[in-house]
Amino acid sequence: MTGAFLTALFFAGNAVCARRAALHFGSTTANCLRLLLAVGLLGAWAHAVGQGVGGGAFGWFFVSGAVGFGIGGLTMFHALPLIGSNLSMLIVQCGSAVAAALTEWLWLGTRLSPAQAGLAALTLAGVVIGLAAVDPGGIRPARRRLGEGGRSRPTMSEPGIAGRGLPAPPMPPPFVLGIGLAIVSACAQGGSAVISRKAFMVLRSHGFLMDGATSAYQRALGGLAVGLLAVAVWRLWPAAGRKAASEATAVPAMALPPWIWVVLNTLLGPVFGVTCYQWALRTTQAGIVLPIVATAPLLTVPIARALEHSRPAPRYWIGAVLAVLGAAGLAVIK
Repeated sequence: MTGAFLTALFFAGNAVCARRAALHFGSTTANCLRLLLAVGLLGAWAHAVGQGVGGGAFGWFFVSGAVGFGIGGLTMFHALPLIGSNLSMLIVQCGSAVAAALTEWLWLGTRLSPAQAGLAALTLAGVVIGLAAVDPGGIRPARRRLGEGGRSRPTMSEPGIAGRGLPAPPMPPPFVLGIGLAIVSACAQGGSAVISRKAFMVLRSHGFLMDGATSAYQRALGGLAVGLLAVAVWRLWPAAGRKAASEATAVPAMALPPWIWVVLNTLLGPVFGVTCYQWALRTTQAGIVLPIVATAPLLTVPIARALEHSRPAPRYWIGAVLAVLGAAGLAVIK
């Protein structure tokens, strides 16, 4: 039980730290930096006491990481500055459960039961309600910094929340883009989970047991490959330009060195978060662990409120609770 609660807490804090890292370094660079650090830390374990790149399913884990850590992480990092930690976490964490169920159905032939279909619909309905509670007109410039294209642009604070009795203004293009990126991230991370399941099936067929840190390392290598490719495109492709400088966010109580957010993002996500997740699954039934981990989007709210001063409206809480219930049910219902 302790491992499950720690996993949910680590994943919740991870989203907030990732957003701060993205604002400091730019989304593409921040994603690559955390993957570099994760590969170093997990690789030290994997090659010292784990199986390194062995096991017979490295290719599957590598592809899983390229899709989840790579594409999913990159799009998540780009969504965070645009729509904030709360909404990003809700869409990605809960949407990935639906994406995983659909991918498993289409690829592995696992049919969706009526209960699973209903829970998927409940999850999506909760996300829609949570999205409807957000007032995109409440997005306000927090400061200006040089973007990855070298042009000065405003960075966005946490979206304001509707519910003041006023009609919601039209969604601005950055907000719509952030929603789209979060959906892509959810699909990528859901698909990555199914690919990882395929990898473990291959390991079982060979009678091989792999520890969680080693599998996370092999996945992180795939994510790092995508992250480095994204940085190369950003730096070498003329249309992408260059990022000339970075600024720390000028918020009192947040005056930490920029690299601290990268370290925290790495530790809370790929390192401690995944390690506690594997620990919980080894000692506790999945039917208990997964619903607890699925509460991460709810735990993100008080963390984001403390660090980002965002205050979700009641409708957001209603949507988030419904989405979490649906995602938790999908994790355990067969």
